[in-house]
Amino acid sequence: MALLGGAALAMWWEIDAAVFDEFAHWHAHEHFPERLAIPGFRRASRWRQAGGGDGVFVMYELAGREVLASEAYLDRLNAPSPWSLQMMPHHRHMVRSQCEVLASHGGVTANHALTVRLSPQPSTAAEGLRAALAQRIAAWPACPGLAGAHLLCHRAPAIAQTTEQKIRGGDAEADWVLLLTAYDAAALTALAQGELSADALAAVGAGEITHGQYELAYAAVPNDMA
Repeated sequence: MALLGGAALAMWWEIDAAVFDEFAHWHAHEHFPERLAIPGFRRASRWRQAGGGDGVFVMYELAGREVLASEAYLDRLNAPSPWSLQMMPHHRHMVRSQCEVLASHGGVTANHALTVRLSPQPSTAAEGLRAALAQRIAAWPACPGLAGAHLLCHRAPAIAQTTEQKIRGGDAEADWVLLLTAYDAAALTALAQGELSADALAAVGAGEITHGQYELAYAAVPNDMA
């Protein structure tokens, strides 16, 4: 199944190992229920950096971009719970992209994920890069080991910096996000070293390229929180 809506919130950060167990408890049992209670939030997933390490990748699938500026969502961002206030300072090196979905094929919550953060180079070359990726994105989910391929583009709503962002000290952004999911991690490694290597992506007009591989920790939809 493709992404559950026309928008997504994609985030990467690091959590110290010393607080990771409490973070996972908070994130699964307070934060996910809180976010999935907001109208327009359709699925939440958290992934942990493959092979160990402090990195996490989190994605919320949204009905549309209007959810990112909705009163219900902004109310939560500007009034974090006491537990959230305790955990937010531990979110290090946050990259937070508020995205529209450009393309989405196949599954989302498979065991393994590859994220590629990138940007069209030059910025005026967006349509050429999108066209170069479109055919591959449609074909990848049917390849051995793979489950889904999804392309997102950052388009932030015009809202003021929120309380949560201020606690974290401001967030970086990824311009475009390419997400591949798989039931075989080796298939993602092969893509990262081949068709989605930095050199291969640069050849079709991409720059500012950052790869990350992750393992699914938890995924939920609103009905799971009932």
